[in-house]
Amino acid sequence: MKLSTTLLKWYSKHARAMPWRGHPDPYAVWVSEIMLQQTRVETVIPYFEKWMKLFPDIPSLANASERDVLNAWEGLGYYSRARNLHKAAKIVASKFNGQLPLDLTDLRTLPGIGRYTVGAIASIAFKMDEPTLDGNLRRVFSRLYNVTEFADSPAGEKILWGLAAQNLPRGKAGDYNQALMDLGATICPPKNPRCLLCPLMKLCKARENGTQELRPVLKPKKKTPHYLHAAAVIINRGRALLSQRPADGLLGGMWEFPNARVSGNPAAELAKALRSASRLQVKRGAALGVVQHAYSHFKVAVHAFRCEAVSIPKNKNLKWVKLSELDDYPMGKVDRQIALKIK
Repeated sequence: MKLSTTLLKWYSKHARAMPWRGHPDPYAVWVSEIMLQQTRVETVIPYFEKWMKLFPDIPSLANASERDVLNAWEGLGYYSRARNLHKAAKIVASKFNGQLPLDLTDLRTLPGIGRYTVGAIASIAFKMDEPTLDGNLRRVFSRLYNVTEFADSPAGEKILWGLAAQNLPRGKAGDYNQALMDLGATICPPKNPRCLLCPLMKLCKARENGTQELRPVLKPKKKTPHYLHAAAVIINRGRALLSQRPADGLLGGMWEFPNARVSGNPAAELAKALRSASRLQVKRGAALGVVQHAYSHFKVAVHAFRCEAVSIPKNKNLKWVKLSELDDYPMGKVDRQIALKIK
């Protein structure tokens, strides 16, 4: 195969150095692949290194508390990835003797492991001849073959998975998949592809047609909604009142300052919104500032206020935490910034 031969030759000289590459334990590949979903390599490396020190193998992760797991993940975002990794480790520890199953059907049953992750683990960790398709591979194949179908549609996915399998070099799938990941990240990024440096330049149909900047074709994005929240920072005798988010959904299991969505003036609506959302009654004090953050599908501006508790409902999700121990409670970026303000 001219494509795979040329690509692997390029990879042998230009492969990026990463702490999980060449690691003897499939667990390391699994952790890295989960962390790398929707996250840049530079961001992941320090988290991966810290994670492997804290949880060096599957049994140690399975036996860890959810709080410790989320604490180790804090700042990496998309926290369902950490929770699923934790759940899957418990299953692997109890059902598969602490080792990732070689049977791909079993592997697919684990929480958080989809088709892409199965292909990555199978090819990189288990040396199996399995294709995979992450954002980098999707973009590279869309350009190489000038694919005009929406890459994020079922029809487009089918075409691209077919191309990934069609070009797979037997016995070298792991290096091949990683080579495509590196090519997409360093030579063929979303904008301004470096075509003149690409080892596959002569094979690229999009470059031949001058459409490389137009590939992959993606569905139009919906307008991003913007929400307003008001948060109550309640401090009493060196302790702050925190609320734990539900286990399922956005930032599941993380801790935050009691807050609620408002429609207009955060200062005027705070007390009523909190009472309605959680039966917590407060008297609003001075403003602490505004923290803005963009999630994958929406943006939020959180207005934080010093508050005095008038009535606190009996709720197992509410907890008084010493200010000196706030760092021990995993939080999203917004609440961590508020915590830093009050400390």
